[in-house]
Amino acid sequence: MEQVKITLETIDLTKKFGKTTALEGVCLQLHEGEIYGYIGPNGAGKTTTIRLLLGSLKPTAGCARIFGLDTWKDAAEIHRRIAYVPGELSLWPNMTGGEVIDLFLRLHGTPDCLRRDALLEEFALDPTKKCRAYSKGNRQKISLVCAFAMNADLLLLDEPTSGLDPLMEQVFLKLLAQEKQNGKTVLLSSHILSEVERVCDRIGILQNGRLVESGTLEEMRHLSRTAMTIETQRPVEHPEMMEGVSDMVQNGRRLAFSIEESCLPAVLSCLAGYGITRIENTPPTLEDVFMRHYRTVGGAQG
Repeated sequence: MEQVKITLETIDLTKKFGKTTALEGVCLQLHEGEIYGYIGPNGAGKTTTIRLLLGSLKPTAGCARIFGLDTWKDAAEIHRRIAYVPGELSLWPNMTGGEVIDLFLRLHGTPDCLRRDALLEEFALDPTKKCRAYSKGNRQKISLVCAFAMNADLLLLDEPTSGLDPLMEQVFLKLLAQEKQNGKTVLLSSHILSEVERVCDRIGILQNGRLVESGTLEEMRHLSRTAMTIETQRPVEHPEMMEGVSDMVQNGRRLAFSIEESCLPAVLSCLAGYGITRIENTPPTLEDVFMRHYRTVGGAQG
């Protein structure tokens, strides 16, 4: 059996700013060739994590390693093999977009001009304009063209589609899938949960600086409730009394409710006595899983 290669790893990664703990005891592992979704409300610690991985911040405790190298001590060597896309990008206002892209690509190594030009076409970006004339979405395109043209082994993406229109979001997702096919590793931090759900192999949910859940969406679904709609031949008596059922709405012979997966066989067995004629079930989405944690703290932090 082929051993899984670990591209990125954090061990009890902690960062404090004075008395404020921004990140506490986070343990992550990203395997080579996977896309890992990193989600959480504002202020949860996602950007702090990425800054620690970039070597821009020094951990208060714990450590982070990329390609087996320490992200604080070996940042320069790590940066040769990674690409980073921030959610907010500041550019030199008097340079053109093309000049900025070429500068970043030369800093990273020998530019692949054919790849660069293909990406400019994909993102419908005019590289001759001055950066001061670009909208937020076009500034984001510059960052994405740079990242995808660098042939990096690891991409750190912090809200990468911020400001993009839906068409450009689709271009981004297509390119991300190509990176995965080429064996690249991606850490994707995004507020667009449908985007994370669509492309990520595994997902981590960060809350108040702690990693509260990590795994595949299928694994997380087992911890959430499934929405059910069931119709029976005759009305069910006292359906709200069934174990594991909540949010029960009864309309004649029709029942709509949510249920813990472990209780589903017993409930179906009970309802079978009333003659089931139709069943619809909706597995929990990533948003359902996320909101289960989100509601426990009464909303996001700023």
